[in-house]
Amino acid sequence: MVKHIVLYTLKEGVDKESAVEEISGLLEPLVGKIPGLSWLEVCQTYQGGMDYCLYSEFDSREALDAYQNNPLHLDAKEKFKHYIDTRVCADYEY
Repeated sequence: MVKHIVLYTLKEGVDKESAVEEISGLLEPLVGKIPGLSWLEVCQTYQGGMDYCLYSEFDSREALDAYQNNPLHLDAKEKFKHYIDTRVCADYEY
């Protein structure tokens, strides 16, 4: 199993609560639609200097790689990328 964790900050002026709700609504439904993606959640953070966290689990590194280029993921990303200021990512096998 591969765990994929991404921490984001949003651009100044973005309503964090509504943006995170929108992003969550776009990404979480991808579970069951993209092969190898077994879990995905998006949550607003309350400490650490970042605005929200994406946590997801994949069956393998190959499944994570395929997800990154999957049209459903790319379409969802296109709809919220204008909110993002910075992004930090870590992937590891468990």
